[in-house]
Amino acid sequence: MITGSTDGKIMVRRCLVTFKPFRIFVVGIGFFSVCFLMTSLGGQFSAKRLGDSPFTIRTEVLGGVESRGVLRKISDMLEVILKRMDSLSKLNNTSSTDARRLDELSSALNRFQPAGLVERIQAIAQNVSNMATRVEQILQNSMVQGRVVRDGTSSQCEIPRDPHFPECPGKVDWMRARWTSDPCYAFYGVDGSDCSFLVYLSEVEWFCPPLVWRNQSSPPTQYVVQPKAPKRQAAFRTDLSVLLDQVGAGKESLSFMKRRIRRLAQQWAAAANRLDAKLEQRWRDQKKILVHVGFLTEESGDVFSPKVLKGGPLGEMVQWADILTALHVLGHNLKISMSVKELQGFLGVPPGRGSCPLTGPLPFDLIYTDYHGMQQMKQHMGLSLKKHKCHIRVIDTFGTEPAYNHEEYATLHGYRTNWGYWNLNARQYMTMFPHTPDNSFMGFVSEELNETEKKSIQQNKVNNMAVVYGKEASMWKLQQGKDGFLQILHNYMEVHGTVYYETQRPPEVPAFVKNHGLLPQHELQQLLRKAKLFIGFGFPYEGPAPLEAIANGCIFLQPKFTPPHSSLNHEFFRGKPTSREVSSQHPYAEQYIGRPHVMTVDYNNSLEFDSAIREIMRTQVEPYLPYEYTCEGMLERVHAYIQHQDFCSLEPPFVPTNLSRPGSAGGSRVPGPLFVPLPNSTALGWASNVTAPAAWPPLSSLRLLVSQEGQSCVETCRSEGFICEPAHFRFINNKEALRRLEVQCDVVDSEVNHILPAFSVLRRECGLQREPLLFSCAGYSPKYRRLCPCRDFRRGQVALCRDCL
Repeated sequence: MITGSTDGKIMVRRCLVTFKPFRIFVVGIGFFSVCFLMTSLGGQFSAKRLGDSPFTIRTEVLGGVESRGVLRKISDMLEVILKRMDSLSKLNNTSSTDARRLDELSSALNRFQPAGLVERIQAIAQNVSNMATRVEQILQNSMVQGRVVRDGTSSQCEIPRDPHFPECPGKVDWMRARWTSDPCYAFYGVDGSDCSFLVYLSEVEWFCPPLVWRNQSSPPTQYVVQPKAPKRQAAFRTDLSVLLDQVGAGKESLSFMKRRIRRLAQQWAAAANRLDAKLEQRWRDQKKILVHVGFLTEESGDVFSPKVLKGGPLGEMVQWADILTALHVLGHNLKISMSVKELQGFLGVPPGRGSCPLTGPLPFDLIYTDYHGMQQMKQHMGLSLKKHKCHIRVIDTFGTEPAYNHEEYATLHGYRTNWGYWNLNARQYMTMFPHTPDNSFMGFVSEELNETEKKSIQQNKVNNMAVVYGKEASMWKLQQGKDGFLQILHNYMEVHGTVYYETQRPPEVPAFVKNHGLLPQHELQQLLRKAKLFIGFGFPYEGPAPLEAIANGCIFLQPKFTPPHSSLNHEFFRGKPTSREVSSQHPYAEQYIGRPHVMTVDYNNSLEFDSAIREIMRTQVEPYLPYEYTCEGMLERVHAYIQHQDFCSLEPPFVPTNLSRPGSAGGSRVPGPLFVPLPNSTALGWASNVTAPAAWPPLSSLRLLVSQEGQSCVETCRSEGFICEPAHFRFINNKEALRRLEVQCDVVDSEVNHILPAFSVLRRECGLQREPLLFSCAGYSPKYRRLCPCRDFRRGQVALCRDCL
């Protein structure tokens, strides 16, 4: 048995675990001297809880840069020695000479004393190099003899070769080489032995089988089905004081969100009462929800907070304030995180660099975050992120299409960006507007007016008053013809601006514009209530301000983009995980609201622009707000998502031949179609005499259509007054749907492609989708016609079908 190296090995290992992960360079004091100090203090330092170390070592001397370089080399050599000692600890029958040499190495580790000179450090480095060489020689001599140590403990820790755990041997090899790379392994009890590796890989991670010699009265948590906590009923809340305390303070962004929550408090309360009555007080499960606002954390750079009072973008903060309020009002158990430290505490992240799983089961049913938060969770949750990602909802302003979301597919086919590739169900991404049916529409709210306020606005409108959409001076730069259409506008109307400035009027703003400076929200509302026109310059895209203006009785005038803006031709969209083409500054206002409240014209055509201004001055409109952007509309939508969307339960494969029809003998299959023509429609619907599988949205909402070549399912469904529903793809991804659509197929293949299911008329080829994550409403091909699962929707609420509540 080799025992002489044990103390030295433990000391080296503790030094590596302690200092290397935290990148602490000790300048002017020998690395081994630090280890000596730690050892001589009676083991006060435990590698298992690195944060408890009583030592803070930082000594500066001349030649510090050179010293750090030398110490880095020492650290590398120590890793080599450690690996060799791990191997040596498993060898027996070593010669007495080799054993004596190991004793010398161990005692040498304890002989080093603190020194403050660079020369001494370099001498230590040379000694370490010599030690590494001698250990290597001993290892080679011993391995030639081929005799393996089998003591009582290690004999229980043979590396299992279990077909149910094929990755176990490889993971053990990885742990042998890298367990010191993250302090979290030591936190979980890993000490460098194979036994500790197997305990960790079977009880903390899940790559190895349970160890028979472990205490079977308390089986590993990974193999225990955690008992579900009894369900609690969610009750609507109208008091927002607890929420306001949870949001916190200290940043202007948080102050802005709290002011918004307070201002809309009465409208949220009234909406909660109306929705409660609509739902007839039915049972609603109360969920444990974590909201982690990643883009406002210091770790993400938080560029938004400093610009709140300087004309910076507020759309994201508007949406997050409304999400927090909706979740609170719906009665859920809410935790709010605005920093990585809070995130770690709420999730139960072990100390270290994030390589290890969480310390216990996920304590939340749902996690709402953004792309910044996803990156932070990836960094700190380790394997737990993959295990628990079905609980995550990503707030994503501009949307993420399936082709960009699927990591392997995106990489192979040119869809890889900095933001996509998370391999989520695309419906886990939640957008500000319903522009990407592959995602879920979260939205926000605009202030709703009562009838008295609406009448007052109509009576006090100034017919020749326009307000420009643009708080930052850069948006006013007179380029691309802005001076031309602004002059036309000035010929008819008094032009007002709300451009931020500190001391002097921004030179980009023309002299004829009455600039009010950046206005508080209530003053901006008063300005919009007087104005007849709210005019956009083409940027920012898809913000909340146009809806607020329309709700206050303005007509919104915006530019038409020819060609449409997209990631292919416009810098703003480049790198975003979507191929969506934006036809105007605010496509939702153009497509879902339209005339007379919204006018979209070519600003480069002066005659068309002049005509639009004269038409606006003749047109009278009432304040208008789509139901889905009211407090009640958002509560209704978020309630439906929380109660019905489930991405953690595996969806069983849909096999049409397994379906039965009511009244059939023994529930046996009766010949007949699953999809039947609908009256007064070119679409097919689910046959009413076929028992529909459990699904949300329910299959009663399905409308099956076929696209033209080069047309997406988004466009196909919209052209017939429907919306594409990605949840229904799995029910039409079969030969039965192709037959009912009378598609001629010489070949039916199953492939991985985001345009499938689809077919080629010319080639008589049909393709079905093999990868459910790539079911895509957005995909299209000039050579194929697509099978499109459309659905109906509730009036004023495109996110929900008629039977979805």
